Amino acid sequence: MAPVRPNHRFDEAALVRWMDDHVPDFRGPLSVSQFDGGQSNPTYRLRTAGRDYVLRRKPPGVLVKGAHAVDREFRVISALHATGFPVPAPFGLCLDDAVIGTAFYVMEMVEGRNFRDTAFPEVPRDERAAMFDAMNATIARLHAIDPVAAGLGDFGRQGNYFERQVGRWSRQYLEDPEAGRLPAMDALIEWLPANIPAGDDCTIVHGDFRCDNMLFHPREPRVIAVLDWELSTLGHPLADFAYHLMIYRMPPGFSTGLAGLDLPALGIPGEERYVEAYCRRTGRDGIDRLDFYLAFSLFRLAAIIHGIKGRLLRGTASSSQAELAVEQLDRIAALALAQTR
Repeated sequence: MAPVRPNHRFDEAALVRWMDDHVPDFRGPLSVSQFDGGQSNPTYRLRTAGRDYVLRRKPPGVLVKGAHAVDREFRVISALHATGFPVPAPFGLCLDDAVIGTAFYVMEMVEGRNFRDTAFPEVPRDERAAMFDAMNATIARLHAIDPVAAGLGDFGRQGNYFERQVGRWSRQYLEDPEAGRLPAMDALIEWLPANIPAGDDCTIVHGDFRCDNMLFHPREPRVIAVLDWELSTLGHPLADFAYHLMIYRMPPGFSTGLAGLDLPALGIPGEERYVEAYCRRTGRDGIDRLDFYLAFSLFRLAAIIHGIKGRLLRGTASSSQAELAVEQLDRIAALALAQTR
């Protein structure tokens, strides 16, 4: 936690008035601090005498069209919370920019362990496999939820997921010339549409399923909250799983990758075993064309970071980690292209 960054400050008295009217059992006053994470939507901790809350808002400044949809985040969290899936309880959504300057929502503050390094160095060796199994079980559980039954049947378009997603991230990349062009990204924009595998499964997908977007139980190897749903939609589950899986292809220190580490010595399951566990939980015989799914996932990550670079240049990046992410852009794009060879 840190003090609110100058460009992310807002009228706290106006927020208190809004919460008095919209959040059950809220009692002020409150104090505000800012989470260091959340490179897209600024995220704040709201402390009160009775309980703590979390506020997520659109960042100030000029934004890419369609990005930072906090209303979509609030909707998916509300729907998943009703199914018993581990997400924070939602308390209120405000789309009126006049309150604190941009749209926002308020949710439960879940107390748990958060890890930035996928190797879980803070966890004893004999517990790490269970941590991986908890992540695996959670993403498999998400992909098993019926979108229609959860009230999310219209949460995204169905069909042609990869065609649409490659188009979306290609456009976002091409329409932000301030952030520059990369030869690897240009090559992927040509390769990906021509190599889409057959099949068109459709589930709820998180879009950024990583250990640092989860909270684990304070003592047990169990996921108690999945966070940061900005990129969630209806989509292909193997895109979502491959995005999570790509940690096995990235080197240490590179988005906390695992490539090259002695995984047995660390008590961490290998990629093949991890894929088998997901397939067993989701009723699959295996994953054909894993190269495509990983190339797409890394391309998408590079496009996201390319967008962060643009916001950083425009002064609207919402995390002190933005510069560190942008430093990895060329390497991630190159790694994405390497999956195609």
